[in-house]
Amino acid sequence: MIANRRVVLLAGPSRSTTIVYNALHARGLVDAVILERRVGRFAYLARRVRRLGLLRVIGQLLFASLALPVLRRAATERASELERSFGLDRSGIPDSAITRVGSVNDNDTRACLVALDPAVVVVNGTRKLSRRVFAACPRAVFLNMHAGITPAYRGVHGAYWAVVRRDLRRCGVTVHTVDAHIDTGPIVAQATIVPTARDNFVTYPLLQLGAGLPLLVAAVRGARDGILRTRAPTPGDSRLWSHPTLTEYLANWFRGAP
Repeated sequence: MIANRRVVLLAGPSRSTTIVYNALHARGLVDAVILERRVGRFAYLARRVRRLGLLRVIGQLLFASLALPVLRRAATERASELERSFGLDRSGIPDSAITRVGSVNDNDTRACLVALDPAVVVVNGTRKLSRRVFAACPRAVFLNMHAGITPAYRGVHGAYWAVVRRDLRRCGVTVHTVDAHIDTGPIVAQATIVPTARDNFVTYPLLQLGAGLPLLVAAVRGARDGILRTRAPTPGDSRLWSHPTLTEYLANWFRGAP
């Protein structure tokens, strides 16, 4: 067992951050939260355009502005049911627990990590971490709960893309250690989900949280106590997925993928 058992949540302002915090806090598994500010909309879009191209980003914006609100309204009852059944707690993180930083990769973040010297850093909803962040606490285990089965479904919306591809055996969630790449670290545990006819793009992440949080809790305990075991990702099929465009979503919907 290692001497320092401190656990830090290094997070972004994502929809799942409060749920992850409350799940860990209820079990005494989080000692501090470092929360980065949301990336400015212009900077976010400019970065995506450089990576994906202007036309694809416009299609993604159309999906987010036109289709996503409709899907959220359609899934309101189902989402509430899942949050109750899985005990997903969206109540806010106390301000006293939070250290706010501009970015997970800035000097303030690294200074906090050096001062805290954690055994475990749980990463949720942040930008890609720089190597300097890992170097700030080299003894720590960095863990992430990823919404997809890696390595086939790296990136975002892994369950949705698995449904689109009718790849239900790899429709699920992965807890893995974090490295300097995107969702490529050694795997701690994985679980699959089984979407129903009442589920859609909006509720898949809730199913993944319900399946993944017990795995994350167990992984944090194991890493904190120095007994975590991992395995290498399966060689072969590996892809980094992005948000669907409006035309992609509609085409997939007509083919039966909600």
